[in-house]
Amino acid sequence: MVSLARRNLLHDRLRFAITIAGVAFAVTLVFVQVGLFLGLLENASVTIEHTGADLWVTSRNTPNVDFAHTFPETLVQRVRSVPGVARADNLLVWFMQISLPTGTQEGTLVYALEDFAAWDLPWSVKEGRLEDLPRGDYLFLDDSATRRFGPFAAGEYREVNERRLKIIGRTVAARSFTTTPISFVDYGLAQELGSQTLRGKTTYVLVKLAPGADLEAVRAEIRRRLPYNDVFTKAEWAKRSRSYWVANTGIGLNMYLTVFLGVLVGVVVVALTLYTSTMEHLKEFGTVKAIGGSNRDIYRILAEQSVIAAVLGFAAGALFALAAAPGMAKAGLQLIITPGFGAAVLVGTVLLCLAASLVSFRKVAALDPALVFRG
Repeated sequence: MVSLARRNLLHDRLRFAITIAGVAFAVTLVFVQVGLFLGLLENASVTIEHTGADLWVTSRNTPNVDFAHTFPETLVQRVRSVPGVARADNLLVWFMQISLPTGTQEGTLVYALEDFAAWDLPWSVKEGRLEDLPRGDYLFLDDSATRRFGPFAAGEYREVNERRLKIIGRTVAARSFTTTPISFVDYGLAQELGSQTLRGKTTYVLVKLAPGADLEAVRAEIRRRLPYNDVFTKAEWAKRSRSYWVANTGIGLNMYLTVFLGVLVGVVVVALTLYTSTMEHLKEFGTVKAIGGSNRDIYRILAEQSVIAAVLGFAAGALFALAAAPGMAKAGLQLIITPGFGAAVLVGTVLLCLAASLVSFRKVAALDPALVFRG
């Protein structure tokens, strides 16, 4: 049985190569589309997940971390007085304009705190000292800004909201979903830069719980004292920020449609090539039936052909996707392929190829064994 399955597949090597290519195309498309989708969603919540806050206090109905709304900064005092709160600080997240040496202007997403180190933000500093930020008109820029802003170095100056700031450091991996480069400045300086909107205002209150404190009890008390604000756990706020982009940009629908088309192509290619191969070897299958083989034996042959095509096609597709990842990273696109994701794609590929083989099985199942004795 095993030799017959392999012999049928390799009888026409060109057809076999086309089958593998069809599966590899579908697998590559799934890896690239879903991997990019996961990378974009990670950017949507990466700052939330790396910030050392147990709870986030936001204005009512804030859609995601980038599109913040302001509320009075004095509300932080109410949060600090809640039993179980070890620390609470204001965080400003705001879009501002940065002037480049070329004379053009670009947007930057400013994060501002009084003490960045207390909240592990930013979490990866490549150059500079965060504790120097409050000592002057200074800013940190993330390395991802190079693609939009051009090369920059510590010691250079940029105008943010028409105020000249000195770059004193750079960070790594702090990205936003909108691809707007992130910069970090002192909290008081941020309020001065956006004085018309941000004076006396904040956009978030970060809350760190005392050891042993009951998170839900603390959250309930904060909600009672701040009835016009929302309070989220870190996981809830990260999920809300990611869900906003999936629901409001069509990125989720685009990903699903592309994956569906790729899978459809792979299934059609496998189904057609296996069906053609089966039709060319009807006498061999008739012989199997004539010597007492059952439909189960027939399907075992077809299933092995499908699994071989699925595994080889998956391997080729996975290699193509992994080879494309470095090039995408240079273009600022993050491709996330986790072991669990890869295993799910492998299982899905095998199952879909087995489903495609049912087209051939229906033909062989109704085959008359007497066919083998006809001239």
